[in-house]
Amino acid sequence: MIDETKKRTIRSFVLRTGRMTKAQDEAYRTLWTEYGLVCQHRRLDLQETFGRDAPVVFEVGFGMGDSLLSQALNEPDRDFVGVEVHKPGVGRLMNEAKKAGITNLRVICEDAVEVLSDGLGPQSLEGVQIYFPDPWHKKRHHKRRIVQIKLINLLTHSVRLGGFCHLATDWAPYAEWIVEMFSQTVAWHNTSENGNFVPRPARRPITKFETRGERLGHKVFDLVYERKASD
Repeated sequence: MIDETKKRTIRSFVLRTGRMTKAQDEAYRTLWTEYGLVCQHRRLDLQETFGRDAPVVFEVGFGMGDSLLSQALNEPDRDFVGVEVHKPGVGRLMNEAKKAGITNLRVICEDAVEVLSDGLGPQSLEGVQIYFPDPWHKKRHHKRRIVQIKLINLLTHSVRLGGFCHLATDWAPYAEWIVEMFSQTVAWHNTSENGNFVPRPARRPITKFETRGERLGHKVFDLVYERKASD
């Protein structure tokens, strides 16, 4: 018989040992107590963390952190929690946040699915954003895509009624996959009039990655879902 506790978990990311710059490494070592959060299967108290009761936006996979940094600067009335498994991006974001004097941002260097599973209370988030997740192009790798029914169920638990989930991708088949996944639940409403994509909301900054893709002719698809009652 297979021991269920020893089954390999299918992850949406490959943990690469990226080389950190001196500044990133120093930020990771010296700024973690100021900006870092550790979940490790325990419930986080975000009001205590930020010292106030403000709407919290949770970002899955912020990369090098450029867009998340801009949003934290532009939306001081919101608190932001970003999750990223690659340490160079975590170190860079903390370094830039410190230089900008940002106080409404925290980072977690763990698997976002595990944080959503164990670290957040019911309806504790105003919204979740997932920008340019790995599309896992090959069909045999689709099981690795972050947007699955399991993730959507976790979002349903964590995001308040009236809250949002904002996704963006430059891979058309993945955009269609996202629409299909969300269509399988009644807890989320697609805010597009056509039931698919919306123009880029002004609050989502245009990243260097996106600009480079547009020069190559890649179209970007934004999807915004509203959390609604499931009954």
